[in-house]
Amino acid sequence: MSYVDEVIELVEKKNASEPEFLQAVKEVLNSLRVVIEADEEKYRKEALLERICEPERQIKFRVPWVDDKGQVQVNTGYRIQFNSAIGPYKGGLRLHPSVNTGIIKFLGFEQIFKNSLTGLPIGGGKGGSDFDPKGKSDREVMAFCQSFMTELCKHIGADTDVPAGDIGTGAREIGYMFGQYKRIKGVYEGVLTGKGLTYGGSLARTEATGYGLLYITEEMMKCHGDTMEGKTVVVSGAGNVAIYAIQKAHQMGAKVVTCSDSTGWVYDPDGIDVELLKEIKEVKRARLTEYVAARPSAQYHEGRGVWQVKCDIALPCATQNELLIDDAKLLVANGCKAVCEGANMPTTIEATEYLQANGVLFICGKAANAGGVATSALEMSQNSERLSWTFEEVDSKLKQIMVNIYHNIDDAAKKYGLEGNYVAGANIAGFLKVAEAMEAQGVC
Repeated sequence: MSYVDEVIELVEKKNASEPEFLQAVKEVLNSLRVVIEADEEKYRKEALLERICEPERQIKFRVPWVDDKGQVQVNTGYRIQFNSAIGPYKGGLRLHPSVNTGIIKFLGFEQIFKNSLTGLPIGGGKGGSDFDPKGKSDREVMAFCQSFMTELCKHIGADTDVPAGDIGTGAREIGYMFGQYKRIKGVYEGVLTGKGLTYGGSLARTEATGYGLLYITEEMMKCHGDTMEGKTVVVSGAGNVAIYAIQKAHQMGAKVVTCSDSTGWVYDPDGIDVELLKEIKEVKRARLTEYVAARPSAQYHEGRGVWQVKCDIALPCATQNELLIDDAKLLVANGCKAVCEGANMPTTIEATEYLQANGVLFICGKAANAGGVATSALEMSQNSERLSWTFEEVDSKLKQIMVNIYHNIDDAAKKYGLEGNYVAGANIAGFLKVAEAMEAQGVC
């Protein structure tokens, strides 16, 4: 049995109840076969794959808080510090009922390679809770965040572990957490990113993941003799990533005709109205049914169905495993040219392989959505230097990072005889940097 297969079997035995984590590990390790098999005995002797698949630290804790009726509620909090070979742990905090150990491990594992691809000195980590901020008052959200940070603050720090936002964790939640950290620890430091602009946040951080997704998509299209101009784009999701991906796509001359949330999706043949979408999702925190009520050209459909719309480019920006094999077949049948992931692992392995086999250009999330964490790292730099860069400075650095990521994953794929396979290219390029650092630091 090959070393890669040995490790996959081991990980399956140890993590049998964590399907998302197993999916992420298999995708990465299968991509790395060509690298590992070139020097298999060395990697086996160092147990490098076992080490990279095992978190350095897993923290799980109780989060009690009091709701507006005076009832005590109890949630579970998580922080998984996966790999610090190239820098302090960096990764978001997800607040969603679906959160469990396996989800956080999958996200933290992906974060190792994503952070490596940015070229910045940040390691991989992830955290969150099964708390759902939807439908909660500001006071209830504050009560939860303060309780959550009361425990989390023992394990993080500006040079140790720097969390950020993720699904369910926006500027409001980050603000409450930062205030509690400062209150308990008595220090003012860049321990969280995604902060408000008045207390250490970075311009362009809100836009970063969505903008970065379009920068790498544009670079890929350009390198294949095409542009974004005039393209029809379908986007899933209606959160931060989706909103700013839509905005940047429109700025590039494309037309985005869909978005979605957890209850349904919108098709707007005139192009999604970004300002209306922002008002509904960022201000009112309402459902997409309100979009259709205010926009006569739009149609609302319950459930899922974004991928049935004819398009040139598809950008899944919602959540993991949202684009299935049947969706991939629809995209191919409708002439889709490219799929770039704005979310973390939104495309199943079967769907990914089908898209690649049918000539669709495909960039995975660990490369395509790295703009968010890249800009978080830029926020860390500004905090350390006590500086605040202009929007244009941050946006320019973000664009260059995303362009560099495209060429790094393209070069890695070509070097190992896998030209055009950007999933393999991303995994290989991300892995090699981390592996070299781990080897240099000895058995730890």
